[in-house]
Amino acid sequence: MAGYSALDRLLHRLALDALPIAEASFDLDQITLRGAAEDTAAGRHVFVCGLARAGTTVLMRRFHATGAYCSLTYRHMPFVLAPRLWGRLARGSRRTLPATERAHGDGILVDADSPESLDEVFWRVFDGERYIARTHLKPHAPDAETARKYVAYVAAILSTSATPGMRYLSKNNNNVLRLETIRRLFPHALILVPFRHPLTHAASLLRQHRRFLEAQRDDAFIRSYMTWLAHHEFGGDHRPFRFEPGDARKLASFGSGEIDYWLEVWRQTYGWLERVAPERVTFVCYEDLCEREETLAGLLALAGVDGEAGHGERLRLSPTAVGNPRDRALAEEAVDLYARLVQRARAHLPSHATGV
Repeated sequence: MAGYSALDRLLHRLALDALPIAEASFDLDQITLRGAAEDTAAGRHVFVCGLARAGTTVLMRRFHATGAYCSLTYRHMPFVLAPRLWGRLARGSRRTLPATERAHGDGILVDADSPESLDEVFWRVFDGERYIARTHLKPHAPDAETARKYVAYVAAILSTSATPGMRYLSKNNNNVLRLETIRRLFPHALILVPFRHPLTHAASLLRQHRRFLEAQRDDAFIRSYMTWLAHHEFGGDHRPFRFEPGDARKLASFGSGEIDYWLEVWRQTYGWLERVAPERVTFVCYEDLCEREETLAGLLALAGVDGEAGHGERLRLSPTAVGNPRDRALAEEAVDLYARLVQRARAHLPSHATGV
């Protein structure tokens, strides 16, 4: 984003911020699409979602490395709702971008062909008023027509691949708000919900929040860009998930500059997911991914792809400081929840992936 020219920034604003242009780009793209939505809905796709900083990006990239999946990439920007049409229009002038570390400063390198969390633009453009509030994001139940359009959108993305039979791969943290819809639309999909030890996870979220606040003070375009993508996880336009009526009051007792605030975000998010996640949603322990190689092999087996092909970045436990929350009862509740999720995650894996 820092390297975007004035023309790049204008094009992104037109394509992502101007809703009539975004909607028109989708409609034009769909005119060129051929294929049955039923075939797309029946695919064994993979949807990765969870709280930010849970390892969702690297998990998605390991699946993408198998070669069995098609995802949105930075090449689809900024007309992300028109993957077919934009691909044809920009083919002759498309630049090759060098791999650079992403804005999170976590060592993950991205280039034009890196899969990325971009399909939330669809939900924001066509149904944002249903779930994006001024101060928070809430559970989302799109209507039948919007859901139909999303299946057609996935079909358009898959059609951009030259390889037949590809499956769709999505990493979109906001999908925790609409898991029932994803499960209903794609009944054979594998839905993965990574989670991480709450004390290190909260510390990582706090660090990223401070990092993006600083970056957005220096460059207002970064904040706009994240808002257009509905990335409200941290930064100046942070809007937490709100699942229950009392969630806002509990969060308000802390400031977003405190570790306790992010620990409460963790507790609310995964507590809600523990209660309402549909059947056949697979929880994934980040620490197991880092320390047990067989965990990834088990997930690939659940997806029905070659585990040997899942090469790519290794997940490693970071030296993130744990922090010192002042609400000890909150910390104990979160750690207890984490222990239950670990048991649930391991129970869903094939026996060879759990050491059983």
